[in-house]
Amino acid sequence: MKLIDIDKSRYRKNLNLVSIALVAGLTILSLVFGALLIAAFGTQASENIASGESTGNFHLNLLGVIFAVVVCLSVMIRVKDSAFMHEVYYVWRLKALHNRIYRRLKSIKAAANNHEVNALVILSFYYAGLKQVYFLDNNTLTMSKVEKDISELERRICESKQTVSLDQFDEKMLEAFN
Repeated sequence: MKLIDIDKSRYRKNLNLVSIALVAGLTILSLVFGALLIAAFGTQASENIASGESTGNFHLNLLGVIFAVVVCLSVMIRVKDSAFMHEVYYVWRLKALHNRIYRRLKSIKAAANNHEVNALVILSFYYAGLKQVYFLDNNTLTMSKVEKDISELERRICESKQTVSLDQFDEKMLEAFN
């Protein structure tokens, strides 16, 4: 994965629209699927049910929610490569990659302390990606920590007299760190 420039206003607008669409879609589809399942397979003996008690259709409502999730996931998979979703999907993938790196961060930092090039490349990518995501998500509270980490890493790279570029990063490099 390579870092790309993202238009912040377009990303925020599209992310908000996707979030609203997902919430609305899940809500409406869950209600529709639940109602259809209850109409087809539910308990209709309303005269036997006291006010405020369970109708016994919980499993059908849950199945309706599951169907709604499947439909929404199917739609998201189909539209993820569209121009509208480009920025949103890129940031989702970048955050997922950050999670993978974070799970190995202790061993990566240990290797970077030994001036291993791959570890330095991974950390450079990680911090640059964090900086981009924090900027896009308006996370100004932790931006100074990332800036400090970047400065420390750049100092370490200069001390080791190595050249590190973000273009060198490849996800396969993570396999060496557990």
